[in-house]
Amino acid sequence: MTGTGQMTVDEFRVLAPVGHFTGHGDWSDPDGVLMAVEVTSHDSYTHHRDHVVKVCAYAGAGIPVYLLIDRHNRSVLVHTDPDQEDGYRDIHTVRLGGKVALPAPVGIELDTEELKQ
Repeated sequence: MTGTGQMTVDEFRVLAPVGHFTGHGDWSDPDGVLMAVEVTSHDSYTHHRDHVVKVCAYAGAGIPVYLLIDRHNRSVLVHTDPDQEDGYRDIHTVRLGGKVALPAPVGIELDTEELKQ
């Protein structure tokens, strides 16, 4: 989401402790990243990339939570329990507008009502 409350196309963000990337330059080790967040676009290539390719990449990197906001399906997918070979072992799906728990290390409940706009 942007500061105005509008989603941008194929947006990517990570949640990490303050200062985690300080001094790392353009590339950084994913250790310490708590969550990756994606907002999908509406094309078929992006759908495959966000739902398959990135799931494997983020799980393989050991990122504990992958939050995917799927605008096409109007849903939020929370991927947890990463495995380097099998991807994420747990996927929880909620329709946009519902509330979803983001487990440790994030540890919050996310109300997705505003994402419906």
